[in-house]
Amino acid sequence: MSGGASLGLRPSGSYGSLPQQQQQLGGCHSSPSPAPSVSPPLAARKPAKMSLGGAGGGGGPRVFARICKLAGRRQRMLLLLVAVAVAFCFLFSSLVSKDEDASPGVETMLVFSDHVRSFVNPVWTSSGRPVAQRDSLTANGLSTGSQMERQSDSSQKQVQDLIRSFPPAVVLNHHPCENFSLSPPPIDRKRTGPRPCPVCYLSVEQALALRPAQPSASPVLQSLNYMSEENLVSEDSNGGSLFGGYPSLEERDKSYDIKELMTVHCGFVRGKIPGLNTGFDIDEADRSEMQQCQRTVVASAIFGNYDILQQPENISEFSKDTVCFFMFLDEETEAALKNSTTIDHTKRIGLWRVVVVRNLPYSDARRNGKVPKLLLHRLFPNVRYSIWIDGKLKLVRDPYQVLERFLWRKNVSFAISRHYRRFDVFEEAEANKAGGKYDNASIDYQIEFYKREGLTHYSSAKLPITSDVPEGCVIIREHIPITNLFTCLWFNEVDRFTSRDQLSFSTVRDKIRSRVNWTADMFLDCERRDFVVQSYHRELLEHRQATLRSQPPLRPPMVQIQPRKMLPDNAAK
Repeated sequence: MSGGASLGLRPSGSYGSLPQQQQQLGGCHSSPSPAPSVSPPLAARKPAKMSLGGAGGGGGPRVFARICKLAGRRQRMLLLLVAVAVAFCFLFSSLVSKDEDASPGVETMLVFSDHVRSFVNPVWTSSGRPVAQRDSLTANGLSTGSQMERQSDSSQKQVQDLIRSFPPAVVLNHHPCENFSLSPPPIDRKRTGPRPCPVCYLSVEQALALRPAQPSASPVLQSLNYMSEENLVSEDSNGGSLFGGYPSLEERDKSYDIKELMTVHCGFVRGKIPGLNTGFDIDEADRSEMQQCQRTVVASAIFGNYDILQQPENISEFSKDTVCFFMFLDEETEAALKNSTTIDHTKRIGLWRVVVVRNLPYSDARRNGKVPKLLLHRLFPNVRYSIWIDGKLKLVRDPYQVLERFLWRKNVSFAISRHYRRFDVFEEAEANKAGGKYDNASIDYQIEFYKREGLTHYSSAKLPITSDVPEGCVIIREHIPITNLFTCLWFNEVDRFTSRDQLSFSTVRDKIRSRVNWTADMFLDCERRDFVVQSYHRELLEHRQATLRSQPPLRPPMVQIQPRKMLPDNAAK
């Protein structure tokens, strides 16, 4: 190459002279260059084959080569950009045409369902990785496309608001609590009674990722109906109450003969709609609000102004939007609350939606509290999961965390804590008599009746049953036919005998367990104390406060101040 060659040009011997290149390529490179004077002419190279997809020459490559000959570098780039834009517009128009063919509301359903299915409906594989199932969202209490077609504009707006509040998707390769081991409660010398123990909870997002896609299977029983009879005659020999329908002993025995289709007594007998002229009557606006609750409900009750209303804590924003919080009150408790608390026009006190019950079926406030406690599936027919807490308790964990820990993780449909000290029904009965919980004659009659039916003391022979005595202040369950039957029959025992539901729990459980493959799961009481905080009943709390006010104030302890020792001036520092 001569020294006068311009920078950036290839040597003339590499690809031939510039005139030759222009002749071969048709003028695609048009920048001038001085002609070499020494280099001999070389044989012309064959032009490279230009193809878009292979070695064969076709019409497409020839057109492209002709365009390359006629257009400059900038024109070629512009043509390439135009081609890309045309392809993008074609793909976009095809997608829009598909969406226009879909039914109204499908856009919302697609965005919602794809987002939900990524973590609401997973199934654990053998490798431990959850895989999303492409099933209906109705099982999770969420609207599908066909349902959304029938919804009004306001309902669609609610769904869109729910989409915006939905937690981000979570992918779990393994369960975060798989290596967690239960440890005893920490040692506290100042507190000698029962205490909470550490419990491994997932975050709300992780808990939702493990929510079952389909309802749990109900063994044998598939459809449960409830007795309704308006003209009832009281028969003292049968026991029970007008609200419960006075089931005879023969009907009681028949209710344990579990079949695919059953009809049993389950409260609210005088009417077809629970809460409407049946006893335990509820206003129409409240019943309508309860009918609209379709996912999860947290419920409690205070009757006889017996407890102080406790507000749930540590509740996620998503749970505030999707979980129903209902507090049942009688008129006495409502009047007391109005003196100290403001109930707004939406009938809410904090998170609680207040429902005032009239025409109570029992004179005993504790027995009235058993109606919502055991018959939530009748008051909330469209709910899938429920968490019941007694009025003296405060919920301090998110409901989805509680459901994951005690239902979904164990693959059970009913969970209740066992008593922290007693495991035997006979010991529980004696403790109730000693504490004056109920009259002794009624407790003795109930225990003797159960003994004739085969009730025995608890022993290791009943394992894997870990206890016969629950701490019934918290009930976590899925509303499926078998659990609904269990709580119906449990309520019938409370209606027939004493209101102390701890005495009848094991009898109903064991009768059902002997016929079908189902049982109530019982977890440790210290685990229960981790997600609910127990307070004193109102009368005990007021008594303690009055006692503290009557006591003279304690004098502060005398503190003697030691005189400071002064060091001499020549002392070393």
